[in-house]
Amino acid sequence: MDLASYRTLGRTGLRISPLILGTLTFDDPGWGADQDTALRLLHRYVDAGGNTLDTANGYAGGRAEQTIATFLRKNPSLRDGLVLATKFAGNMHPGDPNGGGTGRKAVLRQLDASLARLGTEHVDLYWQHYFDQHTPIEETIGTLQDLVTAGKIRHYGLSDTPAWAVTRAASLAESRGLAPVAAIQVEYSLLERTVEGELFGAARAMGIGVTPWGPLAGGVLSGKYTRTGAAEAGRAGWASTRARLTENTFTLLDALHEIAAEQRVPVPAVALAWVTHRPEVTATIIGCRTIEQLENNLASLAVTLSAEQLATLDTLTAPLLPFPFGFLESSAVDLAQGGATINGVPSRLWQPSR
Repeated sequence: MDLASYRTLGRTGLRISPLILGTLTFDDPGWGADQDTALRLLHRYVDAGGNTLDTANGYAGGRAEQTIATFLRKNPSLRDGLVLATKFAGNMHPGDPNGGGTGRKAVLRQLDASLARLGTEHVDLYWQHYFDQHTPIEETIGTLQDLVTAGKIRHYGLSDTPAWAVTRAASLAESRGLAPVAAIQVEYSLLERTVEGELFGAARAMGIGVTPWGPLAGGVLSGKYTRTGAAEAGRAGWASTRARLTENTFTLLDALHEIAAEQRVPVPAVALAWVTHRPEVTATIIGCRTIEQLENNLASLAVTLSAEQLATLDTLTAPLLPFPFGFLESSAVDLAQGGATINGVPSRLWQPSR
């Protein structure tokens, strides 16, 4: 597999690379990549056959979108061949209650601003960055449909949104003959698998694509952390990183190091390959600060995990899903033993997702 092994996104005809280049780090030299490095990352990704870029209005206060615009101005022939995605909901106007969110007034304003920063007349994929509990789903979906009709966006998706809201949005679009919810963005990695319950279930039921973010768990699965350096790394890192540096994580890292040695690839390539090859996953969003990190991520495309290796990683990280998954799984055992029936007719077994 390579970056040109395109996948169709959900129930659309949009074809995207198996690895999507995320731009959260772009033009944020304090912790991310300065603009020159960001431009080199874009060149390397596109030269390797990648066609999908993911950004947001709020990344680096809008500078990430502007960096992409700089790249496109220098390489104008590339625009039509790229799938350009950005997001709305982040408030770019502090103090203005309609400066962010997913209401009609806010969305229209945010898209026009993003198009101006990106230097383009349309985006190919427009993401709701996160769920807005104050706005009716009907209003957001209706606004996005209007933008599809106007040609200002081609498709739309939902990021960081509860499964019930994803399902309602997809059902509304389907029942009203509107453009479908193309995909969802979720945090997903060997250390964050709870989405395998409700959100993956919603995606399967509604024919929605899945594009995970955080496949390396904020760098925890990059291989740079060790037991001996955990305390120092924890003090220097984010709270979420410190919380994940547990003995269970280091046991997982031991397994990743062993598999990486067998495959002769970097550790992050193994962790990323596990995510990319999950059956529900359409494409995985990668975030890089350096060319070396990008190369390590691209190396995952050449990794094929054996059944034994997959079983090892799955067992070490099996998630505890909320009710009713455990109950249903135990009920499935009862059904298999002939203990439970509905009106005297044995029920079809429920199949857990893992």
